[in-house]
Amino acid sequence: MNKVLACIDDSVYTQSVCDHAIWAAKRLGVALDFLHVLDRHPETAPTRDLSGSIGLDAQEHLLSELAALDEKRSKIAQQRGRGILDNAARQAKEEGITHVEPRLRHGSLVETLCELEAEVRLFVLGKRGEHADFAKMHLGAELERTVRAVHRPLLVASRQFRPIARFAMAFDGSETTRKGIDLIASSPLFKGLPCHLVMAGNDTADARAQLQWAQQKLADGGFESHVSIHPGHAEAVIAQYVTENTIDLLVMGAYGHSRIRQLIIGSTTTAMIRTCRIPILLLR
Repeated sequence: MNKVLACIDDSVYTQSVCDHAIWAAKRLGVALDFLHVLDRHPETAPTRDLSGSIGLDAQEHLLSELAALDEKRSKIAQQRGRGILDNAARQAKEEGITHVEPRLRHGSLVETLCELEAEVRLFVLGKRGEHADFAKMHLGAELERTVRAVHRPLLVASRQFRPIARFAMAFDGSETTRKGIDLIASSPLFKGLPCHLVMAGNDTADARAQLQWAQQKLADGGFESHVSIHPGHAEAVIAQYVTENTIDLLVMGAYGHSRIRQLIIGSTTTAMIRTCRIPILLLR
């Protein structure tokens, strides 16, 4: 758990992913790896069985041409991937990251991340990949699968990076968000940044007690924090709060039973990732 790992491709989010990953690696004081995954092995490229439709000689010639074409495409994809990685590594070194490693892998992105997870302190991904449908506001399929599969914190980069001066945490008193408070209080990622604790729901004595516990925990860690409770649905409450208070980073739990922590199988966090214009740190 000694590095930040940033997943990059050729999407419009790649520059932002690099910027967020560099910011996180510098704050944490750890190494930074850039990962680009080619999603298939060239030696297993599909070929169509044309036997019976053309003559034997023509079939062999066509299959040979298809194999050569696939090999060429594979080499181009590798060259393109190395170029993306080299550009990212160069930027990181220019911005003061001393330990940078570009990694080009073949296979499934999610399987690769699970394989590397033991080394990683924080994953950084873009909201959408290069094949996502922007017109329909789809989340990238790889992001959805990754959130389900990995157990390390995952920073979902926004479309553009901006300096992070303050952050908010969607807090509901659950085990996941209480662990999130412990993480924030002990992590150099957040040191010196004012924290806003936002709870959606009714203003009850229990809710106030939960927020008081969180605020004291953060104070013990040297954090200035602001607490507030707002009635209404979590997604609407959080979105409005983020906008009105110029929040630069939102911290949320990825899974759970309450509305504020549902993801993919629920609606709240899915909506936040899809519509929120700031980066979101998802906790497991």
